[in-house]
Amino acid sequence: HTFDPGLLLRLASHRTYLIGLGCQVAAFVLAFLARRDLPLFLVQASVAAGLGVTAILGVAVLKWRLPAAEVALLVLLFVGIAALVLSARPATSKQLGAAGTVALLVTLVVVGVVGVFAVRLHGAPGSVALGSLAGLAFSAAAVAARPLAAVHSVEAFVRHPLLYLLVAHSVVGQLLLGLAMQRGSTTAAVAAMDAAGAVPAAIVGLLLLNDKIWPGREWLAGLGFLATLVAVIGLTRYAEPQHQHAVADRRARAEVGIPAPARRPG
Repeated sequence: HTFDPGLLLRLASHRTYLIGLGCQVAAFVLAFLARRDLPLFLVQASVAAGLGVTAILGVAVLKWRLPAAEVALLVLLFVGIAALVLSARPATSKQLGAAGTVALLVTLVVVGVVGVFAVRLHGAPGSVALGSLAGLAFSAAAVAARPLAAVHSVEAFVRHPLLYLLVAHSVVGQLLLGLAMQRGSTTAAVAAMDAAGAVPAAIVGLLLLNDKIWPGREWLAGLGFLATLVAVIGLTRYAEPQHQHAVADRRARAEVGIPAPARRPG
């Protein structure tokens, strides 16, 4: 109920959370390496598109049922990512400089302060507010990672202030995401986080970090980014395990005295 970092320690006592966190760390490292040469609009959209992998794994492993609308969203998602891949021009990032570093520090403070007040919200408004703040924190972490990934010396990497801003934004984002999930709407939290995490980083990358688009393909990049974002937001309902809905349905049937459907053998 408060903006307390101790929540992360309590979550760390749950094995499922630790497994998920391990997957996040692996994804973080891979995305960091990708940002060394690729523009943020491609990397951030691809990270958000991981939700499509969630849907596919849900079908393959957990026997989820995807209606035709969700299948169409998956197709739109992969078309959008393909458009971004075709339009993105690899290039090494420019360094942010002192002003950019200070801006990231100010962003960290602002997100933290707003988070202290946003944590008082409950239900869907709380999920959206805290999820959006988590997305901004992760977006700022991505902005810090892009020029940091271009540093070649280990000593310069360890001493670089962007490294510590990257860690701080990531921890704050993780805490805000945990708080957003507690508010009762995983769908709202993930949708808000993905939108707030992809758009600001893409804009900053194009304006300040030397992110490039192949000449004449700007329209393809714009359409691809928009298609990916729309598909991700549409697929966020599958961020919630479908077995939860089945359990809720069985409970509702039990409360009104309706027997649950018979399960097939095997």
